[in-house]
Amino acid sequence: MPEDAEKSSHAVTDPGERFRLYIDESGDHVFRHLDQPSHRFLCLLGCFFRGKHYVPFHDELERFRRTHLGHHPDEPVILHREDIINRRSSFWRLRKAEAAAAFDEDLVALISAARFGIIAILIDKQALTERYDVPAHPYHLALGFMLQRYCGLLNHLNRQGDVMAESRGGREDRLLKDSYATVYARGVWMTRPGSFQRALTSRELKLKRKSANIAGLQLADLLGHPVRQAMLIEKGLIEAELAPFASRLMERVEAKFDKQLYDGRVWGYGKVLFPA
Repeated sequence: MPEDAEKSSHAVTDPGERFRLYIDESGDHVFRHLDQPSHRFLCLLGCFFRGKHYVPFHDELERFRRTHLGHHPDEPVILHREDIINRRSSFWRLRKAEAAAAFDEDLVALISAARFGIIAILIDKQALTERYDVPAHPYHLALGFMLQRYCGLLNHLNRQGDVMAESRGGREDRLLKDSYATVYARGVWMTRPGSFQRALTSRELKLKRKSANIAGLQLADLLGHPVRQAMLIEKGLIEAELAPFASRLMERVEAKFDKQLYDGRVWGYGKVLFPA
C-alpha cells in the first residue's frame, strides 16, 4: 500500500479525507503501426492524492515554478514533459546546463517528497489484436482496470473519491467519459457496479484542459512516459535503458505504486499489463 493510503479514523465527509485520481496517458489508442513500440503500447497513468496531502503538493509545485521558471499566477507555466525536453516556451531557461541540473534535482526531490500513490495500466495493442477477434477499446480496458484498483483501495479504506483527466477535446474526451460512465453504471469484469458507486463521489469523469493549471494532471503528465518505459523494460518488451533523469525519477517513485495489502505485490495492483 503506498504511503498516501494509510488508514485514518476521520469521517469520509472531511474534505481532507476525500481522494482524487489524476490520470494522463502515454501512447495512443489506435490500432495502427503496432510493429513500432511507440504505437504498440498505451499506458494510462493515475496519481491519487488524499485531500490533505494534495494542497501541500500544489503549494510546493507553485514554489518550484517560481524559483526555476519565473512562474506568475496570472500567466502560469504549465509543466509539460514535451515542452521541458524541447526547451520550448518558458523552459528556454533550461538550455543552460547549470539551470537544467538544478531544475531536475529539485523536481525529483519535490515528487519524491509528495504524498501520493500511482496506478499504471499498460495495454499491449498488438497482443490484444492477436488474442481477440474483436478487441475491446484500449481506453475502456485501461480505465476499467484503473477504476477497479482505485475503487478497491477506497472501499478498503472506507473512503470516497473522484477522478480527473486532462481534456484533449472531441472524440478522445467522449471516449474517456463514456468508458467511465459505463464502468460506473454497469461494473466491469468480476466487479459489480455497487463497488464503484460506493467509492466514487461522481457518476461523471471530470475533465480539465492543460491550461487550467491542475498540479495533479501535470504530475501525471511528467510521470506517464518514464513509467511506461520502465514497465516495458521490466517486462522485457523493449530493449532499452531509461534516460538518466527518468532513471533517477523512477528510483524515487517506485515505492508509491499501489500494492497488494498483505504481501506487497505491485504487479496486478499498481502496475498492470494486459494482455499479460
